[in-house]
Amino acid sequence: MAAIKKFLIDIFVEGFFRRWYRFVNKTDKNAEVVFMNYGFADDANKMTLDSTDEVNRYPIQLYHQLVRAHDLENKDILEIGCGRGGGLAFLTKLLKPSSAVGIDLDPTAVEFCNKFWGKPGLKFIQGNAQSISLPDNSFDVIINVESSHRYEDISLFLKEVRRLLRPDGIFLLTDFRGHDKMPELLRHFGGSGLLMTGNDNVTPQVVKALELDDPRRRKLINNLAPRFLQGIARDFAGAKGSPTYRKFASGKWIYFNYFFKKASVVKAVSSDLPIWENRDGYKLPRT
Repeated sequence: MAAIKKFLIDIFVEGFFRRWYRFVNKTDKNAEVVFMNYGFADDANKMTLDSTDEVNRYPIQLYHQLVRAHDLENKDILEIGCGRGGGLAFLTKLLKPSSAVGIDLDPTAVEFCNKFWGKPGLKFIQGNAQSISLPDNSFDVIINVESSHRYEDISLFLKEVRRLLRPDGIFLLTDFRGHDKMPELLRHFGGSGLLMTGNDNVTPQVVKALELDDPRRRKLINNLAPRFLQGIARDFAGAKGSPTYRKFASGKWIYFNYFFKKASVVKAVSSDLPIWENRDGYKLPRT
């Protein structure tokens, strides 16, 4: 009975999370919420931000830590799962790509992004991450921030990433999974045809960001959410003490970066080469 109850609660919460995302897109008329990720905090990599960006420091730093080792200047970049567009808009301002495109499944998010952020060289379109209506070999860099965990078929998503990347293009992914889901995810990576070039476990930095950013998140929830939904909204936001926060803090959920390259030599690499091993001990064949 307890297992059934938990299953039903999980279904309800998952459904609410999707509806909350749409609710924010429809009700946030003052653009108070332009990032919807859990953030990143690391004293060794603290950014210098102007006053207009400071309020979103920790979500911005999650984007920056993902891309900071890669040159995006004069590149064509794509963000799949762009949400409210704040991350892609910030990267465009900071790193000066030649062009930037954001894709999101929710048309209300895309409408908001084009009204709030749209300008020459930066546009947003509606689309499904598992079937993207853009030409092959269109982008030098593809990023995906805290979005892939909601995709029904991660293998289709990775197939689209590889199709859209130009030869030697790079794919940068930051997201989370339950500890028990990591081996399955790594199997999908191994069959993607993309060459993994590195990975990081950034769970401690995400937990620290949730703690430091907690007052701002709670204030937004109080302003935007009806009182009877605020408890679930705090869970969605990873507020301190919430189930989401506890899963990260306990290590039940892992927040990670993975870096890939579309290398023309991948098909020629033997599958019996030494394996890669990430910090959590999961093993992935280098394919």
